[in-house]
Amino acid sequence: MLIGEPTSPLGEYDCTELTRRVLSVEEPQWHQDARRQQSYDVHAQTQSLILLFCSGWPKISIARANGWDLLADVAVPVMDRIIADHYAPGGQVLRAMMTRLPPGGRIARHRDSHPSFAIAHRIHVPLQTNPQVEFVVGNEIVPPRAHFAFELNNRVEHQVINRGTEPRIHFIFDYAPPQTQS
Repeated sequence: MLIGEPTSPLGEYDCTELTRRVLSVEEPQWHQDARRQQSYDVHAQTQSLILLFCSGWPKISIARANGWDLLADVAVPVMDRIIADHYAPGGQVLRAMMTRLPPGGRIARHRDSHPSFAIAHRIHVPLQTNPQVEFVVGNEIVPPRAHFAFELNNRVEHQVINRGTEPRIHFIFDYAPPQTQS
């Protein structure tokens, strides 16, 4: 969503249980659902645990994916807290996923273009990161801070490089607030 700046801080959230669960996921599960990597070249070096994913426009369909059964019980409370603290109630989560960028991995500079990004808030919650992660949104460098949520203006060009020795893992979800009735 175009929020007027590259990112907007949302604050620190207790994601201890979510992080513990994500770090315990076995390697093959990170590779079960490769739709993002196959559909978007910039995400080819990432792996995902997808909980929810939307398709279609303007009539959308939201489906649960493999990650739902693995993580929903610890991910949904985090989403609910962030939404309650910062956004109008009654909207809809369009996408929810864990994304992992391995050491040496890169997400090339790009803008997200699906029409839903014009109406939905893209929230990032870093679960595991390191000082060698370079996340650039527009001309802003986003500091790597675990459990510190922020909204990303994903209509602005952004890129990530992980020069560290451990994976960078973010919990990402898109929240579409209730539409104003005319």
